[in-house]
Amino acid sequence: MGVEIERKFLLKGDAWRALGTPVLLRQGYLCSDPARTVRVRIEGDQGTLTIKGKSTGATRGEWEYAIPVSEAAELLDTLCERPLIEKYRRRIEHAGHVWEVDDFLGDNAGLVLAEIELASEGEAFDKPDWIGAEVTGDPRYFNSSLIRFPFSLWSKQV
Repeated sequence: MGVEIERKFLLKGDAWRALGTPVLLRQGYLCSDPARTVRVRIEGDQGTLTIKGKSTGATRGEWEYAIPVSEAAELLDTLCERPLIEKYRRRIEHAGHVWEVDDFLGDNAGLVLAEIELASEGEAFDKPDWIGAEVTGDPRYFNSSLIRFPFSLWSKQV
């Protein structure tokens, strides 16, 4: 079984914008159930199909498979739940780790998150100055949640 151990953070300031090269990601969900998700993604000229289990803390099962980009595009255009998630991702190296910074577009514009993958939940890591509050356990920030309740609607929450 594949395992993903990932922590998620809000950002502060704009210093991160000068780092890394932004790459457009387009992704959608064939299943966005909190207990299991099935995601299709196009990143550059790569297509992937990813299956994830339910999160326990910062850990969950993850299985990822390369698929032809033409098939990923067809799945995104015809079968995935709406809206799709579109974002620019920067991969930024800092103190021996890679931070993935996602700057969301469309219905989630204005949301910027940073993620770091770890070898264990207790692994120590240094945070860059532009890392803010941790939101790992907050399901609102899961990409699969952002299709049901996009960031643009958060201020309208009753």
